[in-house]
Amino acid sequence: MKTHKIDKILIALDYDPTAQNVAETGFSLAKSLGSEIILLHVISDPSLYLSSEHIVVMGFAGQVEIVPGKMDSTDELKKKATLFLDKLKQYLGDISIQTLVKEGDIAESILSVAKDLKIDMLVMGSHGANGVANTGTGSVTEKISQQTSIPLLIVPIKLNK
Repeated sequence: MKTHKIDKILIALDYDPTAQNVAETGFSLAKSLGSEIILLHVISDPSLYLSSEHIVVMGFAGQVEIVPGKMDSTDELKKKATLFLDKLKQYLGDISIQTLVKEGDIAESILSVAKDLKIDMLVMGSHGANGVANTGTGSVTEKISQQTSIPLLIVPIKLNK
């Protein structure tokens, strides 16, 4: 049997407070395998970040707050996303972790980064009761699982009801 070395793990994160759990799970797996780690956040629709009063991302060495009116451009959102990933990298305690912020369709961006960086495994969270969140058009996790041959670790996230 031929074994496949997992050299690079891509951990895709959103701003949900459960992102810390997804990152910790992916980080633990990567460390146990001796793999390189890349943290990714995709900005899909800048207006989604500005539609509510504010978004606060708690956990890991502080918080990042996004307040409408202070976000004049996608560049500002990218700066906040970079700060979010940098704080998470600090929390995990590994300066070798790479961070990336992309803009576009979430599933397409994750798949594109995975292909470009020759990723060996993807780690993502899923909010759905059956393993996939139902967004009407299908979840990001579902789309990725249907379009990739890269191993995908789905970290189940329970919603607080």
